[in-house]
Amino acid sequence: MKALSVDQNGKLEVCDVPKPVYGDCQALVKTLSCGVCNGTDMKLIHGSFKNMTHYPMLLGHEAVGQVVEKGKYVTSFEIGDIVLLPFLYGDVGKYSSGWGAYAEYGIVGDAKAYISHGMGPGTKEFDDSFYAQTVIKPEYGLTAVEASMIVTFREVLSAIRRFGFQANQDVVIFGAGPVGLCFTRFCKLLGMRTVITIDISDDKTEQARNMGADIVINSSKEDVEAMVLKYLPEGADYVVDAVGINQLLNQGMRLIKYNGKVCGYGISPKLGMDLDWSDAPYNWQLHFVQFPRKKEEAEAHSQIMAWIAAGALKPSDFISNVFEFDHILDAFGLVEKRLPDTKKVVIRYS
Repeated sequence: MKALSVDQNGKLEVCDVPKPVYGDCQALVKTLSCGVCNGTDMKLIHGSFKNMTHYPMLLGHEAVGQVVEKGKYVTSFEIGDIVLLPFLYGDVGKYSSGWGAYAEYGIVGDAKAYISHGMGPGTKEFDDSFYAQTVIKPEYGLTAVEASMIVTFREVLSAIRRFGFQANQDVVIFGAGPVGLCFTRFCKLLGMRTVITIDISDDKTEQARNMGADIVINSSKEDVEAMVLKYLPEGADYVVDAVGINQLLNQGMRLIKYNGKVCGYGISPKLGMDLDWSDAPYNWQLHFVQFPRKKEEAEAHSQIMAWIAAGALKPSDFISNVFEFDHILDAFGLVEKRLPDTKKVVIRYS
């Protein structure tokens, strides 16, 4: 089957690898779509993802697929089910797995089957991702391309829960890419009082406004600190770095209120920073969510699907471009350009 690999020099290549072999508690999935992650995928390509150093590597982690075969103990999946997060586990020939979801086939695990057969959490057979390999019911009416957004939705909502956001609190969000737009939309759906979203382009700030931001700031044109404190004189309860740039954490310290929290989402390419809290309140917190846990993502699933069912969350609003798998290298070329009108890019399989 075909898959997407990257070598230590960042060179992408469509390669041939064996179709995965599934076990008694697993199912084989034919890939239908896979979202391009501006964070994880791009950091793996540029060699800046923490603790991921074994190249060449198979990329992709936001896939949707259809179950085509299943193991004898599997009860949570049926042939024909549409499922999230099929992966390639372990090494595949000379390739290590950066989750490997850009492959034509992947594997999902039935957590209940593993647990009932004595191979649950804590055993070498069990992987945390099994919790989040969820069936997407047909009544939601989602295409495979739209369903790929659910992966990002769940990651962001689980991070929001980790950070402790509450209704009637104020938040400042740096970044209006796909992740920043998710933070913006979810904060409004959760009843947060004031949501301020900041980016460097008018296109991005307008996208954030369309997602419900109360205030948008173009940091290339406006004084961020003056603008935020104009609307929130005491500062915000939370400031979120949804970009992965360490200097934003220092900037955030000047924008939080007493006992406020600076929130770092995702893995920065620079694994260290010079913290300067001279302008921060005397009491404040710094909280990183670098790697969402799959069980927590699974626990966010029902809320995401409820918002979708109610029409409050539309996956298509977050997607700007769809490429067929034959043009996957063109898709990554577009993502690298970081054009202001580009949101989520999704790969579709025939």
